[in-house]
Amino acid sequence: MPTIIHNQVQQPQPFDLVGDPVRISGIGQGFEAVLNWRVHDGHDERTGFFNVGGGTGEHGQFQVAAAIGAAAFQLDRLFVEVFEESAADGSEVKKVMVPVIYGPRIVANYVGFRLHRVAAGDTLSRIARDNYGDPGLFGLIQRANPHIITDPDQIFVGQELKVPIGV
Repeated sequence: MPTIIHNQVQQPQPFDLVGDPVRISGIGQGFEAVLNWRVHDGHDERTGFFNVGGGTGEHGQFQVAAAIGAAAFQLDRLFVEVFEESAADGSEVKKVMVPVIYGPRIVANYVGFRLHRVAAGDTLSRIARDNYGDPGLFGLIQRANPHIITDPDQIFVGQELKVPIGV
C-alpha cells in the first residue's frame, strides 16, 4: 500500500535558527486548497493561511514568508505549525509542528548566523570572543544551540554550532 503524504514542512528544519520573516516551505494539501500556518512560543502567536494544490485532494508545493515582527515572544524557542482546518468542525487536522530558535530574541538586529565546527581547544568563551569581541557573550551561542549545548562547560570536537549575528 502506498504511503499517504498529508503535509510536510521541509523548511525550517527542527532547531533551525530563524529570523523575521520565518520562511516556511513544503508540500501540502488542504480542504478547498487552504492550509494555515502559526508561529508561537506559547505566550503569543502570529497566524495566516495560504493556498496549496487544487483543492480536491491534490498536493502542491508551498512557500510562505510568515511575518512575525509584531509578536511579543517571551522565549527563544518557537513552534512553526502548518495545519488544515476541518470542514466538519473547525478542528486542526494534519498538523505538522517544527521547533525552531528565534534569532532576533538572542541578538539585536539579527541577520543570520555563522557556522562554527568545534575544534580541539575551543571553548564557548573563545568562540564568543572571536565572533563578538567579548568572551562573556558565550551565552548567546548557548541560547542558539539548546539542543546541542546542555552545559556551557562541555562542548565537543566536531559539533557544529550556529553563532547568531546582528548588525
